[in-house]
Amino acid sequence: MRESRLFKIIYYLLDKGSATARELAERFEVSARTIYRDIDVLSSTGIPVYTETGRNGGIYLLTDFVLDKTIISAQEKQEILAALQGLVLIDSEYKKDIMEKLSALFQIHSIDWIEVDFSRWGNKPQDNKKFEILKTAVLQNRCIKISYADSYGKTNERIIQPLKLFYKSKDWYLKAYCRLKQDFRMFKLNRILEWELLEEQFLPMDFPQIQDTSCQADTKIVLRFPKELSYRVYDEFDINQIHTEKNGDLTATANMPQDDWLTGYLLSFGGQVEIIEPVYLKKILAQKAKEIYKKYKI
Repeated sequence: MRESRLFKIIYYLLDKGSATARELAERFEVSARTIYRDIDVLSSTGIPVYTETGRNGGIYLLTDFVLDKTIISAQEKQEILAALQGLVLIDSEYKKDIMEKLSALFQIHSIDWIEVDFSRWGNKPQDNKKFEILKTAVLQNRCIKISYADSYGKTNERIIQPLKLFYKSKDWYLKAYCRLKQDFRMFKLNRILEWELLEEQFLPMDFPQIQDTSCQADTKIVLRFPKELSYRVYDEFDINQIHTEKNGDLTATANMPQDDWLTGYLLSFGGQVEIIEPVYLKKILAQKAKEIYKKYKI
């Protein structure tokens, strides 16, 4: 336990540059006196850690200190390579070089255990290029100019400050500060139609924590599907939300937002979905189906 804390102190100081004894004590849930004892132990083993007293004092590591590779265990090396394996996804030679160099440094073989593709079917080069540019913009704090199709079907140009790539419910988003709206926004990557990486840089900032209140407006939806549609039901719903009937049909129960999205979602199943609850949703769907029929009636 103590050895683990000693390493964590080193990692923390490498990341932050310095810390106070109180800061470390709170982080590792020990007393400040224990932290000072830990610092003495680290110093006695040759780790160049030192303390400075005074108003702006603290605990520091020498700026040129680098962890010896032997500190990382064999299992940790394998975990690092396994995690990086999932990031060597976009065709890029320098990423493959990084993997080869780390494998040689760790003296361990990298197992090709995972394959992930960010692109949509039939659009791999364009999607991967977009993802790579957005990632570069985030890492280098560079602005990008995009052409974006909003949820109202309008397309406009805007300059944004990209902060983080975000994956949620089968879709990629970009968290950013939008200069057009003068506010923080999330952009769906598939709706970014054009993009240009600018030389202009911005100061890093945190995307604000947005309280998810969507569940408060969600409605309990109960749907029944024929067993022939099970492949899609298991794609769309969690196993705990699905009940298998005696005849093999599937009943799915979930909380969903009752809006235009839900209507379009249910229509995507055609005639292969039966609404059990709420009953009034049947009328809404029937009315929408009538409107579609009138529009395309020959």
